[in-house]
Amino acid sequence: MNYEFFIAKRMYRDKNGERKISLPAIRIAIVSIALGLAVMILSVAIVIGFKEEVRNKVIGFGSHIQITNFDSNNTYETQPIVVNDTLIKEIAKNPNVAYIQKFATKPGIIKTDEDFLGVIFKGVDENYDWAFFRQNLVEGDVLEITSGVTSDQVLISKTIADKLHLKLGDTFVTCFVQNETPRLRKYKIVGIYQTHFADYDQLFIFSDIKQIRRLNEWEPDMVSGLEILVKNYNQLDETSLQLYYDLQSRNDRLGNTFYTRSIKQLNPMIFAWLDVLNLNVVVILLLMLVVAGFSMISGLLILILERANLIGILKALGETNINIRKIFLYFSLFLIGKGLLWGNLIALAICLIQKYFGIFKLDPDTYYVSEVPVHLTVASVVLINIGALLITLLMLVGPSYLVAKISPAKTIRFE
Repeated sequence: MNYEFFIAKRMYRDKNGERKISLPAIRIAIVSIALGLAVMILSVAIVIGFKEEVRNKVIGFGSHIQITNFDSNNTYETQPIVVNDTLIKEIAKNPNVAYIQKFATKPGIIKTDEDFLGVIFKGVDENYDWAFFRQNLVEGDVLEITSGVTSDQVLISKTIADKLHLKLGDTFVTCFVQNETPRLRKYKIVGIYQTHFADYDQLFIFSDIKQIRRLNEWEPDMVSGLEILVKNYNQLDETSLQLYYDLQSRNDRLGNTFYTRSIKQLNPMIFAWLDVLNLNVVVILLLMLVVAGFSMISGLLILILERANLIGILKALGETNINIRKIFLYFSLFLIGKGLLWGNLIALAICLIQKYFGIFKLDPDTYYVSEVPVHLTVASVVLINIGALLITLLMLVGPSYLVAKISPAKTIRFE
């Protein structure tokens, strides 16, 4: 039997299950570990959740990868590309491509009896993936688009509807400009969405792509671009680069060159900001580990001083300093283990409460979400626990050398 472990266990509890050392020292150490771990888990869960929420909203409006005309400027008044089945089949050969959909954009000005507002109409066809907007619908439904009929239905954001005092079922007139000639179109609101992503909510209205083609005087196979959804987001950069190389030498029937960009390249500021959040997590993790580690060091020093008499007796019996140090490190392991248990329970309870009840609210105009998002993975929880355990134990190795400084002759007489 591992007698160092046995002695450490007897030091922690007697045969009746009662602790035999200073309760305040134990409680301070356990609470420090528990709170430190809970804060670390919550920090990681919140940052991961926030990054996923914002990232999914950006992707919901623009997909993972876009293929457009290389000669298009950075406005929504785009130059078209010609898309045929051969091009789509070529793109679909990439093993990470999950879905391909067409889109076209056109700036316009909505005019009502009381106000006007500049917006971007995004035309989509019957194959558009509405999953993201179904999740963010406030009223009504998404568009019903058929291949043979041009629809006047639109999906509008709640932000735009509130600014123009529009509601579900209302109609409005929009002015577009084509070849310096104004053109008016009337639309009917069949759905209202709200993503709390203000940059896009105040901008986009979704309509039938055939409306945009007619306004731009495009042929039926012309679009502003293709949107591509990938199967594995972690391979987004590789997939985008591969498609770029595959299509850079191709031209459509009008001689246009295809330009492939990932959502990260289309929105560099947003994704750079999200990457900076990782630094905040690292700082929090380090601070919590330092606080928990020093609390455990204090507890260990108190324990060694409190058990100086035992150390002297063990040394007098011929026990080595290394084995005595093992006893106190085993004892510290008991405290760390209990602290980790409570820390996990506290963090998981808060995460579950927040996920299902959303008690902690945020200002969506500032944070893009209406409540604190949390997302936990088994891997992140396991890694945080292992890291906290190992680093805390390593911090205790140094103080455990105090055992070597204790003299058996003096400590046996110590009361």
